[in-house]
Amino acid sequence: MNYDLSKLNELSGGDVEFNTSVIETFLTETPSDLSNLEQAAKGKAFDQVYQFAHKIKPNADLLGINKVRDQMLEIERHARGDYDIEAISALITAAEKELQDAFAAFKDYIG
Repeated sequence: MNYDLSKLNELSGGDVEFNTSVIETFLTETPSDLSNLEQAAKGKAFDQVYQFAHKIKPNADLLGINKVRDQMLEIERHARGDYDIEAISALITAAEKELQDAFAAFKDYIG
């Protein structure tokens, strides 16, 4: 898992307490957002797929999880364009693996 906290550090001015708060929020909210994204995809609820991918994307971007950010962008495109549920499902599976690694890394980061 690759992440880069430079955007977060730029935003926070290197404030460790602020960074920890952002990461804790990410750790609290993202698992349920990911679960909701998976459920929306299973139900082929493309508007909801778009909404949950759109919610995850900026957090991944802020925390420098660029692979997940790019996967969420692709999911958004499919959810608003060709409705390719197979591609969406594959992207969700790949993003989930990346996010599980991120969750573990960030738990270590915040102690």
